[in-house]
Amino acid sequence: MEDMGRFRTAVARAAGRQADPAAVAECRECAERLGVRTVVLVEGRSDQAALEALAARHGRDLDAEGSPVVPLGGVTNVGRHLRILGPGGLGLGVAGLYDAAEHHHVLRGLEQAGLAPGSGCATEEANGKAVEPRTAAPAASAPAPAASAPAASVPGALAGAHADQSRAVLERLGFHVCVADLEDELIRALGADAVQAVIAAQDEWRAFRTFRQQPAQQERTVEQQLHRFMGTHSGRKSRYAHLLVHHLDLARTPEPLARLLARTAG
Repeated sequence: MEDMGRFRTAVARAAGRQADPAAVAECRECAERLGVRTVVLVEGRSDQAALEALAARHGRDLDAEGSPVVPLGGVTNVGRHLRILGPGGLGLGVAGLYDAAEHHHVLRGLEQAGLAPGSGCATEEANGKAVEPRTAAPAASAPAPAASAPAASVPGALAGAHADQSRAVLERLGFHVCVADLEDELIRALGADAVQAVIAAQDEWRAFRTFRQQPAQQERTVEQQLHRFMGTHSGRKSRYAHLLVHHLDLARTPEPLARLLARTAG
């Protein structure tokens, strides 16, 4: 949907370092007109390509359903996006996908946006929906400043807990972790042989074979080489994210992708 592209652009401007109040107003107008109910936050365009491709394989169009996927342009931007879109801003539902190494950034962003446990936000665990505020605050004309951490902040409360418990907190809030990242998840799901077949079908087998012969690749596993190869050219990562999902046996869909897609279902 072309109009949803306008919404994504307005979100990027509103959440930029030089916050644009007019962009916030445009976000609000687009969200109301297009029926946006949940925004799915992902780090980059390859994650967006994979999630939208998986939805299409299930006969779904996330834009048309009011659950647009919005790339953050880097995980450090998550807090600003959450403050624009969440209960202190437009009052929309939020969900997301993140890499294991990004856990602290996402958890902290959720806390600062008032979506962390104990902030008065309903997670709707029973029916698997994304995080929705109990009472949506009036849409802000500019991003709300980051809130100071409460006395019993989530990171502090989980400091001595097992990593799985901490990830479970984020999952209940609608944010699902990829180990180590989405490309790793997809390569494991398809298997190295199947991924290499996809590369060959794209007439890039010779390029991959040359890449594998580089000294820096000699100590890496074929899975690691495949992962690195996909990030070597601009646009290749997004293209292969789409292709790998297209060739995926849906019964082997990586759990983070499957769970996130399920949360966006009406």
